[in-house]
Amino acid sequence: MKGLNRAEICDLNFVEFVNGWNGRGDARPAADEAILDGSALDARGFRELFESQLISRHLDLMARVLRVQNKVFYTIGSSGHEGNAMVARLTRHTDPAFLHYRSGGFMAERFRKLPGMDPVMDSALSFAASKDDPASGGRHKVWGSKPLWVLPQTSTIASHLPKALGTAVAIETARRLGHVLPIPDDSIAICSFGDASANHATAQTAFNAAAWTAYQKLPAPVLFVCEDNGIGISVKTPGGWIGNRFRSMDGLDYFAADGLDLASGYGDVQRAVEHCRRTRRPTFLHLRTTRIMGHAGTDFEIEWRSVEELCAVEASDPLLRSAAIALESGLMSKTDVLDLYEATRKRCFAAAEEADRRPKLDDLREVIAPLAPYSPAAVAKEAARADFAERRLEVFGGQAKLPENQPPRHLAIQINNALHDIFAKYPETLLFGEDVAQKGGVYTVTKGLQKAFGARRVFNTLLDETMILGMAQGFANVGLLPIPEIQYLAYFHNACDQIRGEAASLQFFSNNQYRNPMVVRIAGLGYQRGFGGHFHNDNSITALRDIPGLVVGCPSRGDDAATMLRTLTALAKTDGRVAVFLEPIALYMTKDLYEAGDGQWLTSYPGPTEAMTLGEGRVYGEGEDLVIFSYGNGVPMSLRAARQIEQSLGWKIRVVDLRWLVPLNDGYIAEQARNAKRVIVVDEGRRSAGVGEGVITALAEAGLGAVPMQRVVGVDTYTPLAGAAFLVIPGEDDIVRAADTLAKG
Repeated sequence: MKGLNRAEICDLNFVEFVNGWNGRGDARPAADEAILDGSALDARGFRELFESQLISRHLDLMARVLRVQNKVFYTIGSSGHEGNAMVARLTRHTDPAFLHYRSGGFMAERFRKLPGMDPVMDSALSFAASKDDPASGGRHKVWGSKPLWVLPQTSTIASHLPKALGTAVAIETARRLGHVLPIPDDSIAICSFGDASANHATAQTAFNAAAWTAYQKLPAPVLFVCEDNGIGISVKTPGGWIGNRFRSMDGLDYFAADGLDLASGYGDVQRAVEHCRRTRRPTFLHLRTTRIMGHAGTDFEIEWRSVEELCAVEASDPLLRSAAIALESGLMSKTDVLDLYEATRKRCFAAAEEADRRPKLDDLREVIAPLAPYSPAAVAKEAARADFAERRLEVFGGQAKLPENQPPRHLAIQINNALHDIFAKYPETLLFGEDVAQKGGVYTVTKGLQKAFGARRVFNTLLDETMILGMAQGFANVGLLPIPEIQYLAYFHNACDQIRGEAASLQFFSNNQYRNPMVVRIAGLGYQRGFGGHFHNDNSITALRDIPGLVVGCPSRGDDAATMLRTLTALAKTDGRVAVFLEPIALYMTKDLYEAGDGQWLTSYPGPTEAMTLGEGRVYGEGEDLVIFSYGNGVPMSLRAARQIEQSLGWKIRVVDLRWLVPLNDGYIAEQARNAKRVIVVDEGRRSAGVGEGVITALAEAGLGAVPMQRVVGVDTYTPLAGAAFLVIPGEDDIVRAADTLAKG
């Protein structure tokens, strides 16, 4: 075997093992008879599982051969994990599945659940990055299928566990709300991962939240499947660690099964699945696997593992055990096994060659088409839909008490009114987070919502932003409309990947087959007095601006907040989008603009048919001597500075509230500055990578780079406590000084 790679050795091992078999087989079992004494698996089931294992193996072998020919673009394989096919066989195709990348056996077996589907061709198209790939349209090699309820995962290093648990919770929540589920009411969520990933902080978040849920006797039917192969790339998991860690974890019901032996493992997998479905409790299935052929095609294990160790691992190949079962039971002869093995090889290579001939993505518009779908007319129509008048009257307590019939109010009150309206309009809406229920949030923005709509729709969560956003994805997966709250912008950053890597990527990597619409409310930005420092005066908008497909709106006044929320919920409902509603904390209670008591930052509540166009700003004044662009806290600050500048320099000034921060409307920005003699951009975020950079870039790319410009921005530092905070964020005097600089230039 000198000169052979380990994939070739594993391939030869199987053929030699079967050819060398000299044991005596039993009488051929009937299709419905146990494959071996004491096994819960019958002969028909074994034969199909064995076929699924072989499909998975030959897809791996094919990938290793054709990758060097540039016909295949993914070589992380499932070899050694083929026993996960048992989980697929014992669950339903309507049980949402969030899968580990070593799930070739699972997928091959789940394909049997619906007639007319081809696991080999569909997988080959994905390996080849063909735009005919039914899972992602050629955007990534993913295990995914819309009809089979396998939601595509691209980063399966634990990041999918929170949304899997969220989906399990959502199944039960929807049922209690009377929401019609797209899957059976007794469905379970399946989530597979490796033993190394089980140590990840995001995985621990999900396990803890599952146990926290179970402790309160709340249903959460998630089946965590830990496929334990004892190694993560090259780092070995300490022997017994997974069993010791999870066998004794309160709130997770532990089961162990041998994924290397279909005959002995099947019954244990069956017990775990049935337990999860019957009890509706979080269930941990510890599935013994191995990893042969390395982590991926580029992992040359011989460089860091001894030959003796590799040979021992390869001897535990589950396909060898399956071949032995087929022969021992009398179900198949040696010729039968080898014929099936070679026929499967031929089928996989033929599919791969065909997939290579299929068209690839070669047009940018095609690539990004599913990233951020937007139907302006449909969104506007949905946002303005007001066919819930009776429910509004009930919620607000009569015609006289409708918010549009009240005096002008501040931002926090108008957000609260808008949320009441949205809950009345959409019965599937849920709002949740830390302190949002009885307390009504730290700033009472959600006050009264739980009383009006009940604890099933408005509820507190554990203190864990990762799980809050994971749960939001779960609710969205089953057709609910989540509005999670992140208490402060600084708290979002430790959970950012749930939006960046998971929620916002789903439409893209599923070719718009799966959507998880949501509106994430985040309180943030600076200028709070007597409260906070960095964690409560956080201007780090950059983390949001870097997320493809995300929409971020930031109102500075109450009427804009109401119309913006209507548009964001309509965008979620109509186009499945993920959005952030960024609420400036320091403006929540602001009433005055120029002088104490003037009430000029109070606004009337817009009627329920009024909505804001996505990307459209608000303009104050018509001047062209100076145009000031800003958002959030910067808007009233710019208006006050503009009054001073007009008085001192005699300029006519226009202040533009961007309102929409992601994506920036470059065309609108250029239009507002087209005839400007000067431009100032007021950005309370930091100098580096802030919104201000985007505005300046939009102007430059529109050919307006010759217009004299100044940025008034925050400093590249963390925000200190107390009065020192105002040294690092822009103020009115900074805007006035910038205007003076332009005047002298």
